[in-house]
Amino acid sequence: MDNNSFIDGFYINYPAYSGNDLGLTYTAVASTFKVWAPSASQLRLKLYSGDLGDKLIDTLNLNIGKEGVWEAIVSEDLLGKYYTFQAEILGEWKNEVPDPYAKAVGTNGLRAHIVDFEQTNPSDWENDVRPPLAQFIDIIIYELHVRDYSIYLNSGIQHKGKFLGLTELNTKNAEDLSTGLDHIKSLGVTHIHLLPSYDFFTIDESKLEENQYNWGYDPQNYNVPEGSYATNPKDGAVRIREFKKLVQTLHQNGLRVIMDVVYNHTGHTEASNFNQLVPGYYYRQNSEGGFSDASGCGNETASERPMMRKFIIDSVRYWAEEYHIDGFRFDLMGIHDIDTMNQIREILKEIDPTIFVYGEGWTGGDSPLLEAQRAVKKNMYQMPGIAAFSDDMRDAIKGHVFSHQDTGFISGKNGLEESIKFGIVAATTHPQIDYTKVNYSDAPWAKHPDQTINYASCHDNHTLWDRLLNSQPDISETDRIRMHILANTIVLTSQGIPFLHAGVEMLRTKNGVENSYKSPDIINQIDWSRKSTYLNVVQFYQKLISLRKNHPAFRMPTTQMIQENLSFLDVQESGVVVYLLKGASSNDSWEEILVVFNGSQAAKKIRIPKGQWIVALDGENINENGLYKIETSEIVIDYSSAMLLFKK
Repeated sequence: MDNNSFIDGFYINYPAYSGNDLGLTYTAVASTFKVWAPSASQLRLKLYSGDLGDKLIDTLNLNIGKEGVWEAIVSEDLLGKYYTFQAEILGEWKNEVPDPYAKAVGTNGLRAHIVDFEQTNPSDWENDVRPPLAQFIDIIIYELHVRDYSIYLNSGIQHKGKFLGLTELNTKNAEDLSTGLDHIKSLGVTHIHLLPSYDFFTIDESKLEENQYNWGYDPQNYNVPEGSYATNPKDGAVRIREFKKLVQTLHQNGLRVIMDVVYNHTGHTEASNFNQLVPGYYYRQNSEGGFSDASGCGNETASERPMMRKFIIDSVRYWAEEYHIDGFRFDLMGIHDIDTMNQIREILKEIDPTIFVYGEGWTGGDSPLLEAQRAVKKNMYQMPGIAAFSDDMRDAIKGHVFSHQDTGFISGKNGLEESIKFGIVAATTHPQIDYTKVNYSDAPWAKHPDQTINYASCHDNHTLWDRLLNSQPDISETDRIRMHILANTIVLTSQGIPFLHAGVEMLRTKNGVENSYKSPDIINQIDWSRKSTYLNVVQFYQKLISLRKNHPAFRMPTTQMIQENLSFLDVQESGVVVYLLKGASSNDSWEEILVVFNGSQAAKKIRIPKGQWIVALDGENINENGLYKIETSEIVIDYSSAMLLFKK
C-alpha cells in the first residue's frame, strides 16, 4: 500500500516506530511518556490523583516527534499518580484511555498507574529460576482458571479467587485431602496453563463483592495483571507483586507457568485503547470497510501490520522478562500471520529456548488474511518450535465437539480408528496411517511430535464428564467412568504433548453448561468434594502421569524415532487400536511396550506378539511395577478400556 492508503476513512500505512521505549519510563526525577498516534492532530496527557472520579491534577500537551510518536517529559516524581491519554482525530476529541503499552493500571483499567517496578518484586525475586525442562516433549499441561481453582467454599484456601490462592500450601478439603497447589504437585504435571490473567474488562473491580465471573477472553490492558484476582485492584503495584508471587511460588514447587494470551481481538472494538488512539489501524477490515470478525467477538487484530506485530512481540517479551512466564498459549492463533508467530518464537528463544509456544490452529470465522498466511494447523510445517491443539484427536476420542449427542471412539463409535492412530503419532508422518480415513486432516500437519497438543477436553465446551452424560445418558456411572478414564489414558500414552483440563481427574462437571464463560461460581468452581468422592480416579491419574514421565518411549522427540519404534498391529476388530513401542532407542527401562485401546461396548479377543508380558495397566487398575504376568499370544480386553503391557 502507498502512503495514501486508508480503510473506512482512516490511514493504515503510517510510519512504524522502531524504538523500545513506548509507554512510560519512570524515575524519581522524571517521567517520560511516549505514545504512537500518527493519526492524531493533538495528544494530551491527563494526570490524576486517584484511579476513579474527578481528581484531575494537570493536563499536558505532548509533542509530535519521529515516526508518529508523541512525547512528554515531566520533571518531577509522579510516583502513585494515575494518567490517561486523549487524542484529537479529524477534529474530534476521542475518549481518555491508557495507552496500549501501559504496565500498571487502577480499578477497572481506566487509568494507568505510575509505579516503581523495583518495588513490585516479591522477596528473593531476583533468584527466581524456571524449573528444569530438558525438551518440550516432556511437558504435561494442566489448564486452570485462577478463580475456579480456589473459590469453592471448602477449598481450604484463604485467598479465594485470587492469584495468592495458588500460592498457598497445606490446604485441605472437608475430608482432609489436599487441594490447590499441593493437589497439582501431587498430580505430577509440569506446566500450569492459566486462563487469561491480564486485565480484562467485563468484571467491575469496584464491586467485587458481587462475585462476578468471566473467563477473561475480553482483553483491555494486555500488559497488566487482572485486578479482580488481586487483593487491591486500585493499586497497580499490588496486582503486579501478587502475580509475580504466584509465578515465583509455582517455580519453587517445580511448576512452570503458561499464560493464555488473546492478541487476536480486543474486548471493546470502537472504544478500545487501540482504536481511540489510532482508529482502524490495529484491526482488519472487511470488504465493506467495517471491522472483520474472524474471532467471533466483533473484531480481529491485524498482526501483519508493523505496529500491531510490534505490539504483540513487545508484549510477549515483556511478560517473559518481567514476570518470568514460561509459555504462551495463543487464543485463535490462526488469526495471526505465520511471520508474526515465527518472530515471537525467535524472540522467546533468545530469552530462554525452553519457553513454550502453542495455540489454537484455527480461526473463529473467515478472515481477509489469506489462508496461506495464517498460523493454522495445515501451515504448522512453516512454524518450527510452535505447537497446535489437535482437534482431530479431541473429536475422535469423544465425538464432534458441537454435536452434543455424538459419540466417539471411547463411547463405541466405529470408523475412528485411523483418527486415534493419527493422534497417537502426534499428527506426524507415519507409514501405517491411512490419511483418507482421518476425521479432519488428510495429511500430517506436525513436522515434529512436540508441535502437537493432544487433549480430550478444555475450558471450552462441555467438560469430558458432562459430554459423556449428554452422549451416553442411559449408561451406568461405572461405565461412564470407564470411558472417561479411557479418554485420557489415550492422551497420556500418545506421542506429542498431553493437555489436561483442571478437575478432569475428579470427573469435573459444570452441571451441563457448555459455554460457561460468564456463568456463576456454582457452575465453574472446582468442587473439591469430588476429590473425596472419586479419589480412586484421582489416584489413577497420578499413577498414569508418573508412568508417562518415567518412560521416555511415550514421548519420543523426533518423527523418525516414532516411525522406527512405534508400529500398529493389524487388528480386524472394529473399535480397537493396538500398537507396539520399542523402548531401547529411547533408553526406556522397558524393552517392549504393548498398548491396547478398546473403545467398543464389548470385550474383544486380540492376538499379540508371543512372550512373557507384564501387565501395568488394565482398565482402571494401574501399577507401574506390574499388576500380573501373562504368557500367551491372545488376550481379552474388556469393553471401554485400555491395557498396557511390557517386557523388561
